[in-house]
Amino acid sequence: MKRKKSIGIFDSGVGGLSIARAIKQLLPDENLVYFADIEFSPYGNKPQKTINQRSEDIVNFLIKQDCKIVVMACNTATVNSISDLRSKFSIPIIGVEPAIKPAALQSKTGVIGVLATEQTLESASFQLLKSKHIQKVNIETKACPKFVSLVESLNHDNKQALEIAEQYIQPLLSKGCDQIVLGCTHFSFLRSTIDRVVGKEANVIDTATPVAMQVKRQLHHNDLKKISDVEGVIEFWTSGDPIKATESISELWEQDVNVAKAELIT
Repeated sequence: MKRKKSIGIFDSGVGGLSIARAIKQLLPDENLVYFADIEFSPYGNKPQKTINQRSEDIVNFLIKQDCKIVVMACNTATVNSISDLRSKFSIPIIGVEPAIKPAALQSKTGVIGVLATEQTLESASFQLLKSKHIQKVNIETKACPKFVSLVESLNHDNKQALEIAEQYIQPLLSKGCDQIVLGCTHFSFLRSTIDRVVGKEANVIDTATPVAMQVKRQLHHNDLKKISDVEGVIEFWTSGDPIKATESISELWEQDVNVAKAELIT
């Protein structure tokens, strides 16, 4: 029975759809349940205790939807809460973290840049990750609070987005960064805008595909892979306005979807 269960994915909003899309492409037979916590977005300016409780509530919700594995498709939630969640739940929980290691390995200038939320950059988890590579490369960081709201409002591919991207990225390029790490899943939807700013000055590193590969490995390792050649289905839930969420998710998922309203019980 467990092999018929779903892969649960959650984010503070629609940014985690970049992770869901990569999982869908790699594992088309698997069923997915995506939760967009729009009512509580953004996570980037919330205290760790609040993020921990919210993440726990969402994992409980996803387990009730018959999920066999949970993907925290949110860097901020991952760096603040994944250890706490893994200690409380028996199902596999996969997180996302800024791809500093591959950036450090690929850098020729010895300087890499990380774009993320303020909460991610200030977290103990990120500081620990940074400390592992600080002897090899100089790591420049930039908090990008406006990026999340641009994606949530579907304004991620216009002149305003380009101007904001230039404000965030140019200081990193001027410091010699030849690798730019996207440290938030929302930022994947700004990729074309970011690429226009970066040009050939640096390489942009995303984490969607590596996370999908880790999901595949965990399904195999835990004997949870769905045994079927029937294409999987995907359910969308939100804590926010389902009408607005349906519009946003349909736009970013590039097909019409239905988003149901979820009530979380603490």
